[in-house]
Amino acid sequence: MSVAMQDVMKESGVAFGTSGARGLVSAMTDRVCYVYARSFIKYCEASYKCDHTIAIAGDLRPSTERILKALVQAGNDANWKVIYCGRIPSPAIALYGLDKHLATIMVTGSHIPADRNGIKFNHPNGEITKADEQGIVSQSVDFDEALFGADGMLKAAPALPAVEAEAEENYVKRYPDFFGKDALSGLTLGVYQHSAVGRDIVVRVLESLGACVKPFGRSEKFVPVDTEAIRKEDEDLAREFTHKDFVDAIFSTDGDSDRPLLSDDVGMWLRGDVLGILAAQALKIKRIATPVSCNTSLEKSGSFEKICRTRIGSPYVIAGMESLVEEGATVAGYEANGGFLLETDLVRNGRTLKALPTRDALLPMIAVMAEARAQKMCLVDLLKKLPRRFTLSDRLKEFPTEISKAKIAEIAEKKLGDALFGDIACGKVQNIITVDGYRMEFDSGDIIHLRPSGNAPEFRCYVEADNRNRAADLLAKCLKVMEGWRK
Repeated sequence: MSVAMQDVMKESGVAFGTSGARGLVSAMTDRVCYVYARSFIKYCEASYKCDHTIAIAGDLRPSTERILKALVQAGNDANWKVIYCGRIPSPAIALYGLDKHLATIMVTGSHIPADRNGIKFNHPNGEITKADEQGIVSQSVDFDEALFGADGMLKAAPALPAVEAEAEENYVKRYPDFFGKDALSGLTLGVYQHSAVGRDIVVRVLESLGACVKPFGRSEKFVPVDTEAIRKEDEDLAREFTHKDFVDAIFSTDGDSDRPLLSDDVGMWLRGDVLGILAAQALKIKRIATPVSCNTSLEKSGSFEKICRTRIGSPYVIAGMESLVEEGATVAGYEANGGFLLETDLVRNGRTLKALPTRDALLPMIAVMAEARAQKMCLVDLLKKLPRRFTLSDRLKEFPTEISKAKIAEIAEKKLGDALFGDIACGKVQNIITVDGYRMEFDSGDIIHLRPSGNAPEFRCYVEADNRNRAADLLAKCLKVMEGWRK
């Protein structure tokens, strides 16, 4: 039978968000995932010159293996060779695809809870764009409906192929080959492992750079670590660990290890948009693309010749980076979640770091700590060099997207910014940016940015102020106002 991708999305509720397709595990049946994969393969056949080979990998959440098997079935039925690269970070499978000029798929829900999962697609030239998404959605595929039961699950799921280790090994080698085997020598680094797919790879990489590594916090149960909304449990755990054990910093990542978490020597986690600035400075990047929600210390630092502010989501950051490319210019991007994207090759001391225009957790953390070591400074000293602006964000969970969108539309139409938030921000709205959501800049210097999540039923709030306590107070008061909008 023939089925349209659009119909499957409508029936299941599994749709594209800011980075791949995501949904409840109960909705992401084998049939849904199979049709997504077949549509992606068909799109690649029509749009990109590549071998009929696809590489797949996944994170450690419980539903991932089942979905991977559905992808194997899809590849087999499309007469494509399927290479299984195991449980490795999203940037590792993306790098493998770029090196081999292959389409790749990563099964991951990133930071969202274990009752959800997702599928992230990379065409042979890199991460898919919004235009690619539309191309995938427009496909129809033919397949045998008898493969699936009434519940949408495969009646006879195939076995996963043997793991191809090259993807992991190339990713591990990437960092010492560029930074050198002594880049982190003399540093003692904690690694908060939890259930991140890259938890052992991070340890390997840091040791290959000369660091003394102390892993902790390993969990066999999936932990939804969100690098934009760090849980109190993770804050407490980092402080407790640094109190017991001396370390120069703590490294960690989210579930698919494309978003970093870096703490200082007392267990204080850095915001991803601050880490992005420090990493770009350390790597001597000249042009930066970053979402509108990120810290304005970027502009105030005076370190960059060109800055492109984009909508939130890696496809938009990628488009922004592409607009900045010019011969001789080094270009990168980063997001508030800390994921760092490298658009152009970097050359240092005769060594080349190849471009990897997808979120990478390890590059920014390594770059910053290597810079701190080279300058004989601690991480806090590097932070002190930045203009004092503090960003915080959080979200209201299980907040219907249609309600959050309607509320933002009402605020914009009726110009309610001053009435709703003027007292909280201690000023009047001076500037409004609607690139993504509704961002209000007040004459007091405070910033409040409201935005529905692109991949979950969550209402996000981003704030910025001149000091941490002020930002925390601003965020708490904004969330209280937003909570009242559920009714």
